Amino acid sequence: MTFSDFLAQIFTGTNIALAGAAMAIAFAGIGSAKGVGIVGQMSAGIVAEDPSKFVRCLILQALPGTQGIYGLIIAFLIMSKVGIFGGLVPVTVGQGVSLFCAALPITIGGYVSAIHQAKVSASSLQIVSKHPEEATKGMIFAGLVETYAVFALLISFLLVNGISVG
Repeated sequence: MTFSDFLAQIFTGTNIALAGAAMAIAFAGIGSAKGVGIVGQMSAGIVAEDPSKFVRCLILQALPGTQGIYGLIIAFLIMSKVGIFGGLVPVTVGQGVSLFCAALPITIGGYVSAIHQAKVSASSLQIVSKHPEEATKGMIFAGLVETYAVFALLISFLLVNGISVG
């Protein structure tokens, strides 16, 4: 087997598409895990001082976790499109590259927005700490960052659905 044959076996359309799916869930998930961890660390200190603030802290902690869910949605869509759940569909290298590229908005957008949303959520914990009745304002601040994760999800969703395979 030549090196060229070896590469042709590895870089199939299906494998390239599945690499895009894997990246979508991996990077969006890493961003979410890191984000939820950042906010959770700060929340623990606030809740240790005043356990009645748990729910407000929990909401702010959960917000950066949504990007991982968005990456999971795109990964499932790509896996479904290539037939991974019920008989593989022939996928050309071009189609595989297209699906890989379709995953990039949520891969990058999910990772970056989760970390920035965590920073906003962590800062908003100061509101919870000092003025718990105003906690909704902090949730709105963090929610604005979510908008860009939703945009990335929407673009990846439209791109994946716009690619015909098989």
